[in-house]
Amino acid sequence: MMTFIFPGQGSQQKGMGGTLFDEFKELAVKADEILGYSIKKLCLEDASQQLSQTRFTQPALYTVNALSYLRKIKETGKKPDYVAGHSLGEYSALFAAGVFDFETGLKIVQKRGLLMSQAAGGGMAAVIGLNEGKIEAIIKENSLTSIGIANYNSPSQIVISGPKTDIGGAGTCFEKAGAHYIPLNVSGAFHSRYMQSSKATFEEFLKSFTFEELAIPVISNIHARPYKQSEIGRNLADQITHSVKWTESIRYLMGLGEMTFEEIGPGKVLTRLIQAIQRDSEPLAGRDDARGPGV
Repeated sequence: MMTFIFPGQGSQQKGMGGTLFDEFKELAVKADEILGYSIKKLCLEDASQQLSQTRFTQPALYTVNALSYLRKIKETGKKPDYVAGHSLGEYSALFAAGVFDFETGLKIVQKRGLLMSQAAGGGMAAVIGLNEGKIEAIIKENSLTSIGIANYNSPSQIVISGPKTDIGGAGTCFEKAGAHYIPLNVSGAFHSRYMQSSKATFEEFLKSFTFEELAIPVISNIHARPYKQSEIGRNLADQITHSVKWTESIRYLMGLGEMTFEEIGPGKVLTRLIQAIQRDSEPLAGRDDARGPGV
C-alpha cells in the first residue's frame, strides 16, 4: 500500500515549484487571480522575502503541493491508497482526495493563512530529545499551565505552544532535562487554545463551502484516524486549536499492513520524521478506526 504525505509550514523554500507553474499554467493563472499576486514569482524569486510569512507561506505551499500531486498522477497514472498532511499539508491531502477543487482549496487556505497571521502574543518551540510523557511531566512539575503540546511530530520531537513570554522562559526547564530547545519564528501560538478566536471566524467562513465525497481515505491530524465525510468542516476548524497527532497518524498507517510513504511537495521534513517514527515506535495494532477519549 502507498500513502502520499504532504508537508506544511517549515518546508517552504525559495525556488520551490520549479517548472510546475509553467506545466500547469492554467492553474497558476487561477491562483494569481485568487491571491492577487504572482504565485510563481513568490515561490521562485521571493524578492520581498514574504515566503516565510504565514499569510504567504500557506497559499504557496498548498499550491506547490497540489501541483506536485497532479504531476505525480500524470506521470504514474496511479493514485495512493491513503493520503495525509501535516497541519497545512492536510489541505493538500483533501485536494488529492477530491474533497474540493484546486481553486476552492486555495481560497480556504488563503483565509486560514490570513487569520493565523493576525494572531499575536503567542509563541512555539520545538523540544527535541524528550518523549511526550517527560514533556508533560516537566510542564506539570514547573506549573507551566499556559503551555500545551501543539505537534507530536515524532517520539522525540514535540512542539509546544503558548504565550510568547512563557515559551521564551520555559527553555531552561526543558534543557535541564537534557532537551534541545528551539524557539520557532512564528507570530502566534498555533494549534492551541489561544487560537480560539481564529477558529470561530474560520468555522463561520467554512459554512459557505460544500465538500465533495472523499475518494481516498484522509488521515485526520486531530484524530489520527480517517476523516468522516460528515465532519470535514468541523475537522478543519478544530485543527486550528487542536494538536497535530502526526506520530499517531503514521503509527495508524503502519498498522494497516505493509505501507510505503512518499512525500509530495518541497523538502523531506516529513520523510525524516516518519523514519524516526518507524525506528522508535510500534505500529498501532489492527484496523480499528475508533477514536480515543476526548476527540
